[in-house]
Amino acid sequence: MIELEGVPELIDPVMVAAFEGWNDAGDAASTAVAHLDREWKGEVFAALDAEDYYDFQVNRPTVFLDNGVRKITWPTTRLSVVRVGGDKPRDLVLVRGIEPSMRWRSFCNELLAFAHELGVEMVVILGALLGDTPHTRPVPVSGVTSDPDLARTMDLEETRYEGPTGIVGILQEACTHAGVPAVSLWAAVPHYVSQPPNPKATLALLNRLEDLIGLRIPLGELPEDARAWQLGVDQLAAEDSEVAEYVQTLEEARDTAELPEASGEAIAREFERYLRRREPGAGPGPGPGVATEGGDSPFLRDPGSGRTRPPKPEQPGPEAVPGAEAVPGATGENPPGEAPESGSPETEGPDGEGPGNGGTPDGDSGK
Repeated sequence: MIELEGVPELIDPVMVAAFEGWNDAGDAASTAVAHLDREWKGEVFAALDAEDYYDFQVNRPTVFLDNGVRKITWPTTRLSVVRVGGDKPRDLVLVRGIEPSMRWRSFCNELLAFAHELGVEMVVILGALLGDTPHTRPVPVSGVTSDPDLARTMDLEETRYEGPTGIVGILQEACTHAGVPAVSLWAAVPHYVSQPPNPKATLALLNRLEDLIGLRIPLGELPEDARAWQLGVDQLAAEDSEVAEYVQTLEEARDTAELPEASGEAIAREFERYLRRREPGAGPGPGPGVATEGGDSPFLRDPGSGRTRPPKPEQPGPEAVPGAEAVPGATGENPPGEAPESGSPETEGPDGEGPGNGGTPDGDSGK
């Protein structure tokens, strides 16, 4: 029995979760939850025992000095709660951690025990995958669920994915079997610029989450960061004709695929978001921009010539994300239910480890 002393009774709570590692290309999903926690000043009320779920040779603890005293931070998953004010206040339970190394069923059961104790009405899991999508176009975000009723009522895709999966897929299925409504939101990150951070993908996930749960999310500096990121990638692409040509090919394919959609639904969604952001007292608007850090080129490099080049994925991936074909083994997964059927073959080992975020295959990004 979980006892949550000091946690008040929550109002219509929704659990929002993201995990670093295989399901977090460009760190887009974990950064989105970190943004919510920071903007709404979340208070951590629980942490899972790192000893139960993590291999410390894979996800190393870190040592730091606090007023001259050495302390250790262990890799784990933490839960915090935030209350969103307004005419109709609502609580969010934020789950942020690293994809566990072991005991996934126990891990999910522990999170579901917290959800049950807190009266969580719905679980939303954020993920990001690498795909054939140009950085110059809006980031495709797909919303999927294993619940056919939820798919119908919330205009989501019902999962048909079969293949290797990560903790996002396992947690979604655990929620379904426990009778807890669960949705996964997946952002497609350009595979040729996979190095984190990717504020444009993070922004797209937050916009989609905002539409899903009907809350206005303060975006802070994210819109400016996203613009700075795109300008930076534009400059890098312009310096290499091969990359520029490849990006143009992706743009043409994306534009052709979306042409029939001259999407009234997408326009309506944007208009609703615009109206939400005009509401008085809804919080501050975007602040001044901070350019993302420079450094090494995010493009992959040909070891023979030293030239940057866009790595073409060998196989197509999920069709759930328009214009984005997942790169198996580079993103963590063709999302588990986050994408309808695809013929994408398995290229990783059965443990589901693959470099999904420009970091290490196990998700140990040194954070």
